[in-house]
Parts: sequence; C-alpha cells; structure tokens
Amino acid sequence: MAEKPFIALNLKSYEQSYGESGLELCRIARDVSRSLGVRVVACPNHLLLREAVKMGGEIFAQHVHGNHPGAFTGSVTAKMLLGAGVHGSLVNHSEKRMNPENIKVSVEALKHAQLESMVCAQDVNECAQYAAFKPTYIAIEPPELIGSGISVSNAKPEIIAGAIDAVREVNSDVRVVCGAGVSNPEDVERAFELGVQGVLLASAYVKSANPRKFLESIVAKV
Repeated sequence: MAEKPFIALNLKSYEQSYGESGLELCRIARDVSRSLGVRVVACPNHLLLREAVKMGGEIFAQHVHGNHPGAFTGSVTAKMLLGAGVHGSLVNHSEKRMNPENIKVSVEALKHAQLESMVCAQDVNECAQYAAFKPTYIAIEPPELIGSGISVSNAKPEIIAGAIDAVREVNSDVRVVCGAGVSNPEDVERAFELGVQGVLLASAYVKSANPRKFLESIVAKV
C-alpha cells in the first residue's frame, strides 16, 4: 500500500501557537487529516505536547536532544518525548541547528524510542550526509527562504531534485520533505510534482486568517 502524502506543520513559538490557540491549531490538523485522508502532523511547543497528544492527532516535538537521561539541564530527551506520547520530532531545524554528531545521536535516540525523526538540511550536501543517519524524513530547507513567502519548490526546484537524488543514492528508505517558504497550494502542488513525499509548513498555516480553510486547500493539492 502506498504511503499517504505527508504534511508537517511547525507551529514554532508564534503568539498564535500559545495555549488554547496552539491546541486549536493541533485540533484542526487532526480533523483535516481524518476527514481528507492525508497524514498531517502538528509540531507544537514543548509545553503543549501532552495536551496535544490527548486530542488524538499525530504530534511531533519541535526539537530533541540525543542525551541519555542524566544531568542535562534544559534538555528534552527522546525518552521524555516517548513518555509524553508524541510520534516523533524535528531535528536540526535552521532555527535550532545542531552539529552532525548530535544529529546522528538524536536520530538514534528517537529510533531507539521507536519514534520518527525529521532531520532538516540546508542543501544537497547536508541531505546526503544526514541520510546516512537513517532518519525517517529529510526536510530540505534553504535557510534564506524560510519565512520568506518564496517557496523553494518554485525558486529553487533544482535543489529539491538534487536532494531527492542525493538521499536516494545514500538510503532509499529515507523520505524527502520540502520546506522553506511553502505558503500556498500551488507551492505544495509543485513540490509533489518534483517528487517529494511531504511538505513542511509553518507561518503560512499558523498566521492564516482561517487555518482550517488554508489547510484544506493545501491537502487538495497533494
């Protein structure tokens, strides 16, 4: 059976992502996923993870540390995420960069906890490097386009094509996701035409005047 198209929603730390507003964004993601049959994962801030999980949708954390339980003040470990009931985590987002060794350790820790990982990469070389760590997903996100409203799928389609080829050459089991500037249904449609298996969105969803309508318009293009 073919895998469902994948949409990840990074809620970041916008004011719209706090408290009940953030939970409502997770609730919308759950409802749209169920009604339209596309896998939609919401990534709320750490303070909302447990409450978001209780609502029944698929939830990723925005960041994880690969540390084992111990004297690591401020760290959120894979074991903590497992205990919270989440399904996985973003790793190495451009706003939360990690060195390659920590990325590898974090992916391994998530895998050990039977959680999924989405490793963000800035270019084709990083895609190839991180694919060797065997994450669930690689998200190609040129940093200069994040939050720009200019989609990588339109501005730099060659990067997506290169990322897909690079990842497949290293590990064909790793799925490729497109992020950075993806902000409308046309961006999403173009990304899937280029061969990605999912998209990663943030501000376009969180700051939309009507997040449900926006997400439904996105899903219609996958």
